Amino acid sequence: MIQTVDACIVGGGPGGALLAYLLAKKGFSVLLLERSGQIAKSFRGEHINEEGEAILKKHNLFDAVEKLGLLKMGQLEYWHNGQLIKTISHDPAVGHLGIHVPQAHLLQAIFDAAQLYEGFEYYLNSRVTDLFQDADGRYTGVHVIRDGEKFIINSKLIVGADGRFSTVRKKAQIKTAIHKHGYDLLWARIPAPPDWQPSIKMALVEDMQISLFTQAKNYVQIGWNILPGSYSMLRKQPFVPFIEKLINAFPDLSEAVHEHITSWEDFILLDVFSSQAEHWGHNGLALIGDAAHTMTPTGAFGLNSAMKDADILAELLEKQTIEQLDSLTCASQRKQEIEKLQALQIEKEQGFSSHFSIMG
Repeated sequence: MIQTVDACIVGGGPGGALLAYLLAKKGFSVLLLERSGQIAKSFRGEHINEEGEAILKKHNLFDAVEKLGLLKMGQLEYWHNGQLIKTISHDPAVGHLGIHVPQAHLLQAIFDAAQLYEGFEYYLNSRVTDLFQDADGRYTGVHVIRDGEKFIINSKLIVGADGRFSTVRKKAQIKTAIHKHGYDLLWARIPAPPDWQPSIKMALVEDMQISLFTQAKNYVQIGWNILPGSYSMLRKQPFVPFIEKLINAFPDLSEAVHEHITSWEDFILLDVFSSQAEHWGHNGLALIGDAAHTMTPTGAFGLNSAMKDADILAELLEKQTIEQLDSLTCASQRKQEIEKLQALQIEKEQGFSSHFSIMG
């Protein structure tokens, strides 16, 4: 089977979905390809900041997301040995210190809006296996396997929105510079204890950061920094002494932790790194989000940056045709900002322990 569209977007996360919606709204024919079998696949970076909120409001999506459910964080707390030592409240003009938006809600709002336009189409269970180019070197399409069937998508623009291990980036042989940050991360999620107030809570345990993020639907997400490459050795050690460190840091979690984190299998490991692709596309191809610039979890910039990439790229396509798009123009508008955010992440990571200096 062969299909022809104006834009083929690979990766159905928030960045790719938002771009598909914005292009369909402008009258382009758009095909969104998602490798997984569902729109709302499991995801852990689900917090939006002021910029993400502004983008959703700009495109009349925020109200729909809010109706589906979100949760605004009221304050940031620093804890030491089970005691609250420092609190930072939100700016009243902003109204929050971040918003938890379940990816299922965000994507549903975007997909519902996109499906109002005839030019929007999406395929699940669709894996890109290769790109192809014309005689002049311009990218003109992708090879796809969907539900075991091979087919070809001809497209004037191919967008890699397929994450930190982007297939599109690899097939286009775009190199990426990787920066390690000196830690890996264990994720877990538990029900929130009774009377738990929406907040972000931080602790320093044996010189490693533990973060708690309240989530919509009454959950708490736990992010626990560990030494890079140490997880295989940790798993060989007794589990109870390890988890008691979390309970000592946040005693209110004791009951929920004992009930819901009972083995190493209840954690998910994230290999933490940031990266910058050497360029963000050319000759009919563009990269956005983690495919172009992987962010660490610090500051929750990844999701917001991906949506900003989509917003800027869509604005450029409003001013010119797809054939005239220079992906480097999009990158030039975003690259300096991304570099500042990645530098800010490093600064936050290196300065985290200073919040606990009064305990020294």
